[in-house]
Amino acid sequence: MKQPLSRIDATELNLNDKLISVNRVAKVMKGGKRLRFSALVVTGDGAGHVGLGIAKANEVPAAISKGGAQARKSLIKVPLAGSTIPHGITVHFGAATVMLKPAVPGTGVIAGGSVRAVLEACGVRDILAKSLGNSNHINVARATMLALSELKNPKEELAKRHAPVVTGEAAAHE
Repeated sequence: MKQPLSRIDATELNLNDKLISVNRVAKVMKGGKRLRFSALVVTGDGAGHVGLGIAKANEVPAAISKGGAQARKSLIKVPLAGSTIPHGITVHFGAATVMLKPAVPGTGVIAGGSVRAVLEACGVRDILAKSLGNSNHINVARATMLALSELKNPKEELAKRHAPVVTGEAAAHE
């Protein structure tokens, strides 16, 4: 099981909000339909911090601002390898599947829709990405966030896997 992530203080970062999608939702009541708006917002500093927020309100601007506040609360730190990600990963969220692959510098962000918005907010500049399965904006964005949160830092992983090297007199006593 994954360990809980420590909260990232959004006040110290220079965050930019980006609207991914707005959806009009209706609730049928006795007197007719109640219209509200749902906004999907991604925020990031372009240096490895990214967050996703979904919020509803009676007006579009209010939904966007609430979504931005939600995104600031859900910030994660993404390990970057230069301008790309350290390794490839494929993640499922609901019926949406997102595949991310590192790319050489100069490739650009080869992705579409929600995946592109999340990756650009994070600060990834060279990556190959593909959204498979369902194209629901919310599930694709959440799958991308899940993939970014599961990325591992190669140096930390090597340190975990390799036992310390025993040399000299310590090896002779064993």
